[in-house]
Amino acid sequence: MILFFFMWHHTPSNVFYIPVSLVGVWFLLLLFIILPVIRSTIILNFLIRIYFSYNEEVVLNICSQTKNSITLLVVFLFACGLLFAKTQVVLLGTGNPNPDPKHSGCSVAIIVNGTPYIFDFGPGLVRQASALTPKYGGSIEALEVKNFKRAFLTHLHSDHTTGFPDLILTPWVMERDEPLVVYGPEGIKDMTKYILKAYSEDIKYRIYGSEPANNQGWRVIAHEIREGEIYKDENIKVEAFLVRHGSWPNAYGFRITSKDKVIVISGDTTPCDNILKYSNGADMLIHEVYYKKGYDQKDEFWKKYHAENHTSTYELGEIASKTKPGLVIMYHILFWGATEKDLLDEVSQKYKGKVVVGEDLAVFE
Repeated sequence: MILFFFMWHHTPSNVFYIPVSLVGVWFLLLLFIILPVIRSTIILNFLIRIYFSYNEEVVLNICSQTKNSITLLVVFLFACGLLFAKTQVVLLGTGNPNPDPKHSGCSVAIIVNGTPYIFDFGPGLVRQASALTPKYGGSIEALEVKNFKRAFLTHLHSDHTTGFPDLILTPWVMERDEPLVVYGPEGIKDMTKYILKAYSEDIKYRIYGSEPANNQGWRVIAHEIREGEIYKDENIKVEAFLVRHGSWPNAYGFRITSKDKVIVISGDTTPCDNILKYSNGADMLIHEVYYKKGYDQKDEFWKKYHAENHTSTYELGEIASKTKPGLVIMYHILFWGATEKDLLDEVSQKYKGKVVVGEDLAVFE
């Protein structure tokens, strides 16, 4: 610190330049103040590991047990991580099994620090993603399909999976050079095996034919998941939780935690305890929904079916009022003749917070 001020006062103004950002200067100042009280390299290494894990609970715990100077360093490093973090949510498709041309198959991309993670593989997801890339007039470089390397599936219904072959093969054709890693419920391994078998002739031709592709990007590493933390890297942590979707024994929702956001994706579900538990306090709750007035006009068979498989606007409002997310995003929408205003009006009868009707290719930050 003394050296810094000496340089400032004794260097001609036309020669001296600050070589680091303002944040960097404060970082150096803090290090000069704090380093004398750090007596062991073990402590310093431990602090570095905390910073790069971005585990808020660990940070808060260690802060409560250490000296003030060390606490200051931990908080500073953690705050820097939050300052430069960037999480985007892209609705690649907000539709359902109906072949509505305005609402593509159910799929969400979460982009953290330029890395995309795909949640559900509804029909059309690859081309929807491409529409937002610079090559096709968009601005999100991360959605170039060769970058699709991690994907997560809520359940095995066709409207969530018919884009799976496209997710496997098209990014490979576009030069993905490593296996796709997929996390999904029991059955995802068999689904992967038989898709690859069905396209085996195509794969062989592309590897050994006149326009050879690499021999890695078509491969898939499939993991069958259970409740709990299923994935973690330097950008995100993904927790899976069981939801109630008719008689499916293993339908899941996901809670995704990045450095600056907590995002919950409901998957297909009726209201259940796990939705309340995992959505509590989230920054964004992306939740399926149906129009209650349209439901009321169905016959008894379809009323029973939808009540056991999906969530009404009123029920979503009640969920939101209990969990208080920063933003509710409706997707997998059964409109049944409703306008966006109709949906918002019904939800608002139970919840006064911020709610939007999800649209294909909408981006949230």
